[in-house]
Amino acid sequence: MTYLYLALAIVAEVVATSALKSSAGFTRLWPSLVVLVGYGLAFYLLALVLKTLPVGIAYAFWAGLGIVLVTLVGILVYGEKPDLPALLGLAMIVGGVVVIQVFSSVSAH
Repeated sequence: MTYLYLALAIVAEVVATSALKSSAGFTRLWPSLVVLVGYGLAFYLLALVLKTLPVGIAYAFWAGLGIVLVTLVGILVYGEKPDLPALLGLAMIVGGVVVIQVFSSVSAH
């Protein structure tokens, strides 16, 4: 269940961060509510994850995958276009998460 909670926490954070742009500085009600609920859910789920997974490992997944997914939302929803250095940086982040998952002996119990 730990990795499921982590995945849901990441999705909730990505939804909240994406809505943050639409909230226009918290001047629009519905996107602002999505931000508050999304971050609340994300941090609740992350707190559950931290009962069994070390904080460094959990945060590596949270931050790394969150960055990549928010970038994809930016591309698909907001028409943002990352340049080559940005794409290379994202590839390195994904590589780091893969190295942790494949080679680290730290796991949820």
